[in-house]
Order: sequence, then structure tokens, then C-alpha cells
Amino acid sequence: MEEHDYDSNSNPPLMSTYKHLFVEQHRLDMDMGAVDVDECELPVIDLAGLMEAEQVCRADMVRAASEWGFFQVTNHGVPQALLRELHDAQVAVFRRPFQEKVTERLLGFSPESYRWGTPTAKCLEQLSWSEAYHIPMTTPRPSTSIRARAVIEEVSRAMYELAQKLAEILMRGLPGAGEGETMVTTREETCFLRLNRYPPCAMAMGGFGLCPHTDSDLLTIVHQQQDTVGGLQLHKGGRWVAVKPSPSTLIVNVGDLLQAWSNDVYKSVEHRVMANATLERFSMAFFLCPSYHTLIIPSSSLVHDDDAHYRSFTFGEYRKQIMEDVRSTGRKIGLHRFRTR
Repeated sequence: MEEHDYDSNSNPPLMSTYKHLFVEQHRLDMDMGAVDVDECELPVIDLAGLMEAEQVCRADMVRAASEWGFFQVTNHGVPQALLRELHDAQVAVFRRPFQEKVTERLLGFSPESYRWGTPTAKCLEQLSWSEAYHIPMTTPRPSTSIRARAVIEEVSRAMYELAQKLAEILMRGLPGAGEGETMVTTREETCFLRLNRYPPCAMAMGGFGLCPHTDSDLLTIVHQQQDTVGGLQLHKGGRWVAVKPSPSTLIVNVGDLLQAWSNDVYKSVEHRVMANATLERFSMAFFLCPSYHTLIIPSSSLVHDDDAHYRSFTFGEYRKQIMEDVRSTGRKIGLHRFRTR
């Protein structure tokens, strides 16, 4: 089956559910950023350099996380064949009828792992035109052997190990950080993989496949699985720029927790996905997180004379505040809630 050849019964009822938001947007004569934007070249870090020119490779990564908050990695160690197999499994499960996705344990996952749209959206700018499977690393295995499920677990494990390595490099790469620096410890129980599908959105004003946001984790790794369908954009220099898709690389971006821990040395950059008018898009993202009780405190190597930019907070406290803000306002406020200056 070709990727564009799908039964409309598989699509979530986004238009019928959120039509009132489009009507209001049209009344206000606003668009959703559906204009041409410049394409950017993210910094590329060849991880083979960790074996050949380690200090240069680490310095390049620190610079990219500081200046961009985003970078690409090559020679990352995750087999391309495994990523292709994941993509095939992802396409197959999203092709299933919508009613099956919301009621049945597809691939052994509970129906609660399947999500679509944005139930809390109060306006079109808060609506994500997408569907996704949210898969915690510690999801119990099904009693029967399912190859697609095994592939998802293999990818999750490979991404977890890679993300841990990159996060440690960035944390130890801060000015003044040494071997004695306290690192943020991550836990499998809070890390998760998200499989995304962005259906076509033919509305003239355009639509967000994923509305503008920053990530509420330490570090995110994204695989854009198609080289012809873009959509990922990041906010840099006061404007939106598009990221050219490259299935052979992985995209890494700094999360809110790493920005707070680095006392703003590293940047958790706002980004979004624009829905395509005629083509669907698939991607995969892995989110590296600490335990809910982990205390996020700006690094002691950076903070002197009470110049911490954030008060200390736990990951659990941060998540709870985000959920409260989204419930009451329809949007995440994030790190601004915890700033001291």
C-alpha cells in the first residue's frame, strides 16, 4: 500500500470535532502561518567524531545546543533498517480504522495510548491537527509475540541510550563543569516514544500539525521519516524557519529541564509542525525525562552570588503546573512560571 493510499475511515474526525474553531478563525480573518518560510540548515554533529576528535565533537555539540537549541546527528548508531521497519509498522497501525484505534489494544497498547487533536483547545492556534501513539518505555509487553511491538521496543531502547549519552555530554560540557558535577538522572519509567501522523489539512488558512511549543523534558530525539514531506519549523531570530527533512539523520533538541539546569546556557526553542494541505506526514520522537521526584536546580558550576535564573522544582511539580495551565488557559506557560529573573 502506498503511503498516500489510505481509507478515510482511518482518519480521526478532526474537522467535525473542531469545525467551530475554524469558523471563528475565518471570522477573524487570520491565517495560521501558512506562508513560505526560509529553510534552515541545522548544525550537523558527526558522532563518529567522539572516537576520532572527541573534544572538537563535544564542543560543536555544546555550541549548537547554546546557539540553536537544535542540531542533527549522523553516525548515531541507530540502524536505518530498524528505523524503516518502525516506519512501516507505524504506517500500518495508523491505517487501522479510527474506531479500532480508540477502542482496541492495537499492538498490545491500551486505547489510552492513542491520542488525537487537542481536547483543551480554546482557539485554532491551540489545535494540533494530528494523531499519535504515546508509548512509555515501561509499557507491559503483550502475552503474544508481535514483531511491530518488538521493533518499537528496540527503537525505544536505542533512543534512550543515545539520548543519555548526548545529555551527559551537554551537561558535562557546561563552563566549569567537572567530573564531580551532579548530573540529572533519567529514568525509563518516565521516558516515552511518540509515533506521530499528521493528516492532510486542506483549510485555506492552514493548520498546525503540532501547535507551537517547547518540550517539557531534558532532551528530545526526532526522526523525520520522509524526505519529501517537511513541516517541522523552529523559531529563531524572531522568525519561523523550516527544517529540511533528512531520514538519514536524527534531530536533537534541548528540553525545558535542560535549559533550567544550564541556567539558560542551553536553549529550549519553540517549534511547531505545519500540516500539509494534500500529504500526510509521519515522524517519531523520543523524550528523555528524569523521575518525577528529581529536583531541577541550576548547575552549581554556573550559579554564583544568587544569580540562578530559576527556583528549584521537581519534574513532577513542573508537569503538574503545565497541566493546570493547559486546563485553565488552553496553553502551556512552562518555564516562565519558575523564573526568578
